[in-house]
Amino acid sequence: MRILLTNDDGIHAPGIEAMHRALEGLGEVMTVAPLTVQSATGHGITFHEPLMTEEVVVNEDMVGHAVDGRPADCVKLALRSLWQKRYGEGTRPDLVVSGMNSGANVGINVIYSGTVAAAVEAAFLGVPAIAVSLHIGDPSKTRYRRAATIARSLVDRVLEHPIDPHSVININVPRTETDDRPMPDIKVVDMNTAAGTSAYECRQSPDGRDYFWARGSGMAFDHTRSGSDVEALVSGMATITPLCYDLTDRSTLDAWRQRLDRDA
Repeated sequence: MRILLTNDDGIHAPGIEAMHRALEGLGEVMTVAPLTVQSATGHGITFHEPLMTEEVVVNEDMVGHAVDGRPADCVKLALRSLWQKRYGEGTRPDLVVSGMNSGANVGINVIYSGTVAAAVEAAFLGVPAIAVSLHIGDPSKTRYRRAATIARSLVDRVLEHPIDPHSVININVPRTETDDRPMPDIKVVDMNTAAGTSAYECRQSPDGRDYFWARGSGMAFDHTRSGSDVEALVSGMATITPLCYDLTDRSTLDAWRQRLDRDA
């Protein structure tokens, strides 16, 4: 198996380094990730500026391509150019793994997530993808290597079953703050769709203008629906959520057709 590894925290982030190590033995890994942190950039891509790239030695076992762009840029560039340079024209990875993100991607945050966007971009282009994120409590206690080992077990479980080329699987690992954290229970859940409750703190610049700084953990929502990804992750479970990128509201298609037919 050949795997493309990417993320949105940047190529030097501890999560992608730990994930790279955890994927050892699953297949040959090529890493293409943003040069700088691109958290919460959603599915933005670069059109009017060049995408500068450079080969980066992250550690003795991990060498990758750093792209001065967004997560979706990294996947698009990798699948349409960088991959062919390494493996030959007409080739593509068997799987894209995006992560491991420093922070959960559950609930409406899935929409904002660069981690998930990278996975969705792969699925757009016909390569099955898995987004992996870690719920962070106390950053100083977070054990990335153990969390990545747990994530690898979850990836293995997913890969036991056939995955459509356009599939996106969103995995979240619960807080991991000890090196021997037990393997969590796994729950397949849907996405909580309540709005987040994060607010903005108003501050004042030296020249007297107001500016605003987002505050909150990003894990507070108007309500947490029973059985959703948010509830399961907060309770300490690992979550698996299949995602789709077709935004068509099929339940209202016929109604809209009928309305517009009447107006014609």
